[in-house]
Amino acid sequence: MLENKDLYLKINWKKVNDFVPVVIQNQYSGTVLMHGYMNKSALLRTQKTKLVTFYSRTKKRLWTKGETSQNYLKVKKIFLDCDTDAILILVSPLGDTCHLKQESCFNSKHTFFSFLYSLEKILENKKKCGLENSYTKKLYKEGMHRIAQKVGEEAVEVVIASISKNKKELINESSDLIFHLLVLLKKSNLNLNTVIKNLISRSKKNDIFYKKT
Repeated sequence: MLENKDLYLKINWKKVNDFVPVVIQNQYSGTVLMHGYMNKSALLRTQKTKLVTFYSRTKKRLWTKGETSQNYLKVKKIFLDCDTDAILILVSPLGDTCHLKQESCFNSKHTFFSFLYSLEKILENKKKCGLENSYTKKLYKEGMHRIAQKVGEEAVEVVIASISKNKKELINESSDLIFHLLVLLKKSNLNLNTVIKNLISRSKKNDIFYKKT
């Protein structure tokens, strides 16, 4: 990760003709959102404001993504590739990135992990304003005790399916468990990212990626 103000000095500007290609990726879902170009001024403004700013080669000026729509891209981490001629920026997007009101300009289908991120957004919407007759909305209304009970029930079903070596049931019950766990986290005003961060923290403490198993 490179976040120092001298990052532009490490880029091979001659190789890229003073316009470095930039890939924007959602830090949480992993979805590639868009692609653009930066000159030195755009990169410096991006680092200063923590909002992605490109250089428009058609308009011949700097433009901050979201300056019209307010769908800004908040910078989380910046990486320079091994050839020092391309940048990857991990962001927290405020709204849809594409002008066609889509999450990504590539109109990509969900990856396995980005689907969980999208599912969390759906659960959050149902928590706030879902249809009263929807299963998820009913769970939220019944409260934490009922949701926790469902998580416990599904966990038991996972155990039973695994012991019986029924792979189809194990997949189905695991899906039910994960769904209800996500509902429980949302009810607690938490999300899967908080759990992932905790796992990352634990892995660093235990050096899990370097120990031989």
